[in-house]
Amino acid sequence: MLRLNLLLLVAAIICALGVVTSQHKARKLFQDLEGEQERARSLDVEWGQLQLELSTWATHPRIEKIAREKLRMHAPEPAKVIHAGGGGR
Repeated sequence: MLRLNLLLLVAAIICALGVVTSQHKARKLFQDLEGEQERARSLDVEWGQLQLELSTWATHPRIEKIAREKLRMHAPEPAKVIHAGGGGR
């Protein structure tokens, strides 16, 4: 009987250690999950900011300003514009 009680005690200790280890791993994984979710939210915010910045950089007035000031481009005279399918003037 003593042997059975000792065996059951060892089995209970092993099970208890298994439960503690399992809970520790679960908490660690949950912390990792929360960290990754925070990172995903941060990346979503950054993506939105980049989309806004892209729309700002690609505005027609900005492109036209750069073409005029930096590249010294200008619009052609209306008489020199050829429309597609029109064959010229």
